[in-house]
Amino acid sequence: MSITNLVRSLRPSVGKDNEASRDRWLRERLQALPTKSRILDAGAGTRRYRSFCEHLNYVSQDFGQYDGQGDDAGLQTQTFDYGTLDIVSDITAIPEPDASFDAIMCIEVLEHLPQPDRAIKEFSRLLKPKGHLILTAPFCSLTHFSPYHFSTGFNKYWYETHLTAQGLYIIEIIPNGNFFEFVAQEMDRIESISKRYSKKKPGLIERLSIFIALRMLQRFSTTDNGSSELLCFGYHVLARKE
Repeated sequence: MSITNLVRSLRPSVGKDNEASRDRWLRERLQALPTKSRILDAGAGTRRYRSFCEHLNYVSQDFGQYDGQGDDAGLQTQTFDYGTLDIVSDITAIPEPDASFDAIMCIEVLEHLPQPDRAIKEFSRLLKPKGHLILTAPFCSLTHFSPYHFSTGFNKYWYETHLTAQGLYIIEIIPNGNFFEFVAQEMDRIESISKRYSKKKPGLIERLSIFIALRMLQRFSTTDNGSSELLCFGYHVLARKE
């Protein structure tokens, strides 16, 4: 095994749990919903969370215009398959009557909306009394899916302000990751981003330096005491319509 591959195999786990942590939280919140509840997946994209909703009456919605290439800036998926969406519409004007849904989930979508507060208002309209809103979005994000990327992220104060204004009571708002986890995640992007934007890649000594920095971040994250208030992957939010 080469030294480079050995370093990679010994990489600490810090910064690796962003998506998995979000999926665990989402699955638990969805499983807690009563069987046959009607749920809207707002901004469903490829409907990747449909499998979490087998006990629910699942309805997908998206505007359906992203093709994977976008404007070729930032991070793109290259391909993108929506499948068969139930509703194709603007997320701020979904053609369903008031109080149509027992629950709405909107996962990693708000940063792609020019006016995300208007989406919250629409969700409140669509929810039945005591219905649940399940939200996640980045705290900080790189440019992705452009030109449909309008906000780099959302602090907890954004949710507290805009959900409350629409009659939504926040049951929980949980940070995903912390400062050290986020920095580690971005360090993993150094090689691909330097190759694309500077036409260079880290050398062996530089890779070893990154490895040492990751070990440090792992140690700090293990004893973390609230650094998520400075920076984290994002927030997991569960709210109820009053």
